[in-house]
Amino acid sequence: MTDKTICVNRDWVQEAVRRIEADFNRSADTHLLRVEVPGTPDISLYLKDESTHLTGSLKHRLARSLFLYGICNGWIGPKTTVIEASSGSTAVSEAYFARLLKLPFIAVMPKTTSPEKIAQIEFYDGKCHLVDDPKSIYEVSNRLAQETGGHFMDQFTYAERATDWRGNNNIAQSLFDQMEAEEYPVPDWIVCGAGTGGTSATIGRYIRYCQLDSRLCVVDPENSVFFDAYVTGDKTLTGDEGSRIEGIGRPRVEPSFQPEVIDRMIQVEDAASYAAIHFLEKLIGRKCGGSTGTNLIGAFKLMAEMKAAGQAGSVVSLICDPGDRYLHTYYNEEWLSGNGFDLKPHLDRLEHFYRDGGWDD
Repeated sequence: MTDKTICVNRDWVQEAVRRIEADFNRSADTHLLRVEVPGTPDISLYLKDESTHLTGSLKHRLARSLFLYGICNGWIGPKTTVIEASSGSTAVSEAYFARLLKLPFIAVMPKTTSPEKIAQIEFYDGKCHLVDDPKSIYEVSNRLAQETGGHFMDQFTYAERATDWRGNNNIAQSLFDQMEAEEYPVPDWIVCGAGTGGTSATIGRYIRYCQLDSRLCVVDPENSVFFDAYVTGDKTLTGDEGSRIEGIGRPRVEPSFQPEVIDRMIQVEDAASYAAIHFLEKLIGRKCGGSTGTNLIGAFKLMAEMKAAGQAGSVVSLICDPGDRYLHTYYNEEWLSGNGFDLKPHLDRLEHFYRDGGWDD
């Protein structure tokens, strides 16, 4: 008879989980903003402001879940170097939790990642490993994990399973709880983008689990294969370029992307996403990241369709991260014009929708 005991530092595991849970207990929920749209008086728009998390983005929830998942599975220990493939926001949040646990952290990112995000990762004592080819981030992350004896967090694989989609204050449960006292408490549509696919998987599953009538629309930017994969059912599709909307859109179909729980997808031009965040700033007085603009285009389009059909109800989407991370790009006129983006036609369409509720593709 043979016996083998795997030595796990249980005291460290318990302390690590306690620190993460204590950090959660010190945190308030994110706000749900109601945005007035004169052109659709019978259709209410709400934006759940995930930029108010401690690390400034929707990815704070994911990072917490990924760390708990890695710790409780025995993949992360007291001396583990944590490595992530990320275009920025997930890495910012993971760097925060790594510092909380006194663990080294390395973010593998495309060289095009905004300098503001790089600075935030370094603020939390993380290191940034920049690569020329965005598609190489997975290979490089795996290699660094082997070289350091560390753990590749791999958000693109584990995002859909690390979060408890049945509840436990996930983003879906929080959203529906905050809608309870509204005129139309069960949204007709919830709109979000897909980077890992974890948020859409959580929301889509929660809707079904709670037997709700809401539908889920995922918006997808240029240079992403998610939309085509959804339409064709081909999960082997790949693209040659990376998304210019940081945080969403991928050149391959990520394992966490679950098209079966999505009711509809909408493709959005990058210029439209950039125009939308400039337009939104006039409505709420704050700058938001590009993925929020992508969300807003999808939400406005759905609201216009509802109005044309004579429907009343509500639409909910997300503010994913703050715009101060993109001052050198999305909010820089030289960058926009230098990359060939003309926002005026899209701003005109947004103004028309806001005033009259119409939407012309």
